[in-house]
Amino acid sequence: MDDITFVSRLEACTLAPEHFNHAGHVRLACLYLDRYPLDEAIARTCATISAYATHLGGANKYHATITVALVRLLHAHGPTVLADAPALLALHYSPALLAASASRAAFVPPDLAPLP
Repeated sequence: MDDITFVSRLEACTLAPEHFNHAGHVRLACLYLDRYPLDEAIARTCATISAYATHLGGANKYHATITVALVRLLHAHGPTVLADAPALLALHYSPALLAASASRAAFVPPDLAPLP
């Protein structure tokens, strides 16, 4: 599926769930980063993923802090940096902070090392 169709279907919540795995999240963020300034790319990525998760009945699966952090890391280092996203996040965030409901609902700055 081409990029325009992918984004359009995702934004309209008509994309089949099997097309939106981890690679789909990275693809979306990369496409937004290519089209928009960082802050807008982050906002669009968060809004699109959150809306899609809610549409699929998984609103509780969306994690704002992880989404923002990974988009920032992706912007700074490129997509290969996300090969081991959990280990990369662990450099910046303690498990307790990422497990907190506040960090799921809204972006929380890292407690271990600043994001780029």
